[in-house]
Amino acid sequence: MLLLQFNNVAATDPQVALNLLRLCGSFCRLSYLARSTPPDLVLDAFKLFDDDIHHCFMDCIGFATSDEAWCQAQLGLNSGGLGLCSLSLHSSSAYIASVCSSSVVDSEDIHLTNAIDHFNSHLSPIEKLSVNSIISSPVRQKLLSSKVNDHCFQNLFDQSSPANKARLLSVSAPHATSWLSVIPCTSQGLHLDPIEFRVAVKWWLGLDTSQGSQFAFRPARSLDPVGHYALTCKCGGDFVLRHNALRDTLVHFLHCAHASVQNWNFGRPVALDISVVSPLNPSTIAEAGATFGAVLEATESRKHQANDEKCSALGWVSTPLAVDSYGACSKEASLFFAQVAAWLAIHKSLPKSQASFDLFSNLSICLIRANARAILRRV
Repeated sequence: MLLLQFNNVAATDPQVALNLLRLCGSFCRLSYLARSTPPDLVLDAFKLFDDDIHHCFMDCIGFATSDEAWCQAQLGLNSGGLGLCSLSLHSSSAYIASVCSSSVVDSEDIHLTNAIDHFNSHLSPIEKLSVNSIISSPVRQKLLSSKVNDHCFQNLFDQSSPANKARLLSVSAPHATSWLSVIPCTSQGLHLDPIEFRVAVKWWLGLDTSQGSQFAFRPARSLDPVGHYALTCKCGGDFVLRHNALRDTLVHFLHCAHASVQNWNFGRPVALDISVVSPLNPSTIAEAGATFGAVLEATESRKHQANDEKCSALGWVSTPLAVDSYGACSKEASLFFAQVAAWLAIHKSLPKSQASFDLFSNLSICLIRANARAILRRV
């Protein structure tokens, strides 16, 4: 009955529905049962629960998912997933950690042995646990679940095409999933239109964004399945609108942080150059899929070569702020945003973590909204 209520919410607001599903209806709903019941007794039921969550997710979003897309959706937010963690996959982590926290661990406990075997089946040989290892060094659920999560990500990555490898590296970058973890508040500009949110999730999971298009007479490249053409095409104004929206959002937070670009670096003005690049560019896709940030570093280098001499002559400091279309930031951009967040925390009397979250959430929502609109204009 609870999952049916999520579908009712999703009919008008899928962003709220997905947040509720992640925070109230998926793994967390049965976490106590997972910690207190041996996995071998309830694993089949947990698999059925995972299937129910999968179907509920598809009903909420309004489209079917491939096995690869659902595998990504089950990853944690820090790995570029949607946080819909699999109960059957992580139940052994919960049970083992619960047993470790008890006063006595029975090395002959068959249920504990089975749980460890189930946990080890998802890891590489060098990471496997044993009963003796958890007795001598108790482990926490978060650590065990992160190992399972990392292993699932690596398996998905290894089986992916170069384009999907580049996408997975970008979506798993720090702060890239900020748009998925925000409270969808309209007054704060953190809410996405239902149609925009659905296409953004579809694009995020690597699904074909051109499916269902009513405009088959358009050029074939406009029906780009991964959205690369839609997000890099400079016709129609979407490219510029996205740049300007990010610029305006950053300027707002600079004002809130009492930061002046006229007196940024020891009294020297800073020249900010915001660039949004796609990791799926055919000419660099192999490198982007092999090394995280390769495209961002190349963009930084190109901007420095083009602007450093001109800025130096004017007494400015050239600072390129390169981000990719999924929200991954270059090194210089990350350092700049961290500095803005630090000053924001001071002037707004906020914990630095909260100030950082506020900044990246707004930038991330702004980026994803512009991406979704660009895709929708071409499908």
